[in-house]
Amino acid sequence: MKTFNYTITDMLGIHARPAGELVALAKTFASNISISGNNKSADCKRMLAVMSLGIKQGHTVTVTTEGEDEEKASESIENFLTKAL
Repeated sequence: MKTFNYTITDMLGIHARPAGELVALAKTFASNISISGNNKSADCKRMLAVMSLGIKQGHTVTVTTEGEDEEKASESIENFLTKAL
């Protein structure tokens, strides 16, 4: 299991466009990927679940990957968040 934290810097937080891109990226991996923040947790492969977290600028999220490609998944998701949010 790999876990990392990231503080959202985008002024709109995790809105529809980056949420959709995050879900599309997460679906390319076999590992289970979850994101938690704002006292909630969601499966990164489910768009509505990610959107329902209500993550805004300044919120810190925790991403957890677990499975056969968890190393690559964690690295890719962290790179995405750094560039997109």
